[in-house]
Amino acid sequence: MPRALRPLSPDLQIYRPQLTSVMSITHRATGVALSAGALLLVWWLASAAAGPDAYARLHALLATDLGLTAMLVWTFALFYHLCNGIRHLFWDAGRGFGLRTIYASGWTVFGTSIALTAIAWILSSKV
Repeated sequence: MPRALRPLSPDLQIYRPQLTSVMSITHRATGVALSAGALLLVWWLASAAAGPDAYARLHALLATDLGLTAMLVWTFALFYHLCNGIRHLFWDAGRGFGLRTIYASGWTVFGTSIALTAIAWILSSKV
């Protein structure tokens, strides 16, 4: 078969994403989201330092549906990146490489990230 006609490896038409690949991609995406969120945090601090009018304008923007969604995504990204980073620390120590352990810790990272996000939002709504 000519080189140009050979399929890509792995063939994207038959490749089924695995938990480990999805988690790797999600870890990178949450890193990008955290960077964007850090810029928003700096904007928030600068508006607080600039005075009540600047802070009120930014608070009004963040109180919109889009602003709340962005903060929810950022909160999940923070907890996911934290939990998956702890998982990677265990891997760096040479632990948790069994197939069952990898999948169990992967699902634990997702579940814990969702739970921590929910707890943070519930607690912040009571303040």
